[in-house]
Amino acid sequence: MTANTTDVVVIGGGYAGVMAANRLTQRDDVTVTLINPRPNFVERIRLHQLVGGSDDAVVDYRKVLAKGVRLVVDSAARIDAAERSVTLASGGTVGYDYVIYAVGSGSTDPSVPGAAEFAYPIADLEEAERLRAAVEAAPATAAVTVVGAGPTGIETAAELAEGGRTVTLVCGGVLGPYLHPRGRRSVARRLAGLGVTVVEGSGTKVTAVTRDVVRLGDGRTLPSEVTIWTVGFGVPDLAARSGLSTDAVGRLRTDETLTSVDDVRVVAAGDSAAPSDLPFRMSCQAAVQLGPQAAETVLSRIAGERPAPIDVGFAGQCISLGRRFGFFQFAHKDDTVKRLHLGGRTGAKLKEVVCKSIVWQLAYEARKPGARTWWAKDAKRQQLLQAKRAEAPAVAERTA
Repeated sequence: MTANTTDVVVIGGGYAGVMAANRLTQRDDVTVTLINPRPNFVERIRLHQLVGGSDDAVVDYRKVLAKGVRLVVDSAARIDAAERSVTLASGGTVGYDYVIYAVGSGSTDPSVPGAAEFAYPIADLEEAERLRAAVEAAPATAAVTVVGAGPTGIETAAELAEGGRTVTLVCGGVLGPYLHPRGRRSVARRLAGLGVTVVEGSGTKVTAVTRDVVRLGDGRTLPSEVTIWTVGFGVPDLAARSGLSTDAVGRLRTDETLTSVDDVRVVAAGDSAAPSDLPFRMSCQAAVQLGPQAAETVLSRIAGERPAPIDVGFAGQCISLGRRFGFFQFAHKDDTVKRLHLGGRTGAKLKEVVCKSIVWQLAYEARKPGARTWWAKDAKRQQLLQAKRAEAPAVAERTA
C-alpha cells in the first residue's frame, strides 16, 4: 500500500470476483489483486458438460481479466481486518485498503450416511473432473443415479443419458422446484425421451448411500454404480474464520451496499454475500450483477461518495437438456416464475447463447470497465426490506 494508490484485493475469481476486479480498473490510481486457487477461470455453468465430455469448462484468464489486474494463484486462509491483510495458504500475506469477498459457493458436507464416502459432488472443477473419471471408468451399462433435481441435477442427468448412460434422477420431492408446473411437465417429457427414470414425490429423499445402492425414505433401494450428489450448495468458512459476521449458512452479512456489517473496508459479492440478511439465489445470474456493484461501492468510498444500494433483477432460469434440447423458464425480476417458457432446440440455442454471453460480459468489462448496467431493483425486495425494518423494533421491544 502506498500514499498515492488504493490497493484492492478481490478474493475469488469466479463470476462475481472477475466482474468486480475488472470494474475496479476504471481508476488508474487503484491497484487490483485477484486471489484465486486456480490459474484458469472456471465456467461453473458448464461443469455438467465437462462430466459428459463436451466441454472442458475452463477459460484462460487472459480472455476475461483486465490486463491491469494482478492474479495471485493461491487460497486465502484468513482476512485480518485490523491489519488490513489477507493471509495466503502458502504462508504469504497481501495487504489491502479494501477487500472484496467473492469466494462463491461449493458443495456442502452431506449429512446422509455414506454420501460423503460414496457419492460424487459436482460443484467445482476438481469434483467434476473426478466424476468424469469415475463415469469413464464405469461399464457402459452401469447404473448412474443423480441425487437432486435442481438445475445441476437435471442437466447432469440429461447430459449423461444423451451419451447413452442408464440414469435415474432422484428428486427428493418434486422435479425442478423452481419451475412453473407447465415448465416442469415439459422438462419431464424431455427427460423421459432421453430415457431418464425420474423418481419424485414423497418418500424419495435419500436416507443412505453405499458403494452400489441408494436407499430412499420410503424403503426402496436403487442400484447405483455411480452416485452423483447435487443437493444444495454451501459457502467457504473464510469469513467466519476471520471473525466476520455471517448468516446461518456462512455468507458474509452486509448492508444494501454489500458492505460488511463489521468493517466498511470489507465488501462482499456473489453467492457468499448476505445483504440485509436477504441473500439472492445462488446463481451466475446474480453474481455478474453483484460483482460490479461491489466494485462500485469501493470506488464510491475512494471518491468520498455515498455508495448506492444494490440493484439486482432476474430473467429466469436456463437449463440444458443434453446438447440438442434446452429449456428457459421466464421469471419476474423478483425471481418468481412466470407461466412462459421456451423449450426444444430453441431452448438449447438460448442456453448456449447465455453461456457464451457470460464470458463475453466478463471480457467486455475487462476492456471497457464501467460500461455494463444491471436490472432495475424489483419492488418485492423493497417490500421485504421495509417489513424487516418495521419488524426489528417490535422484536427488540418484545425481548427487552
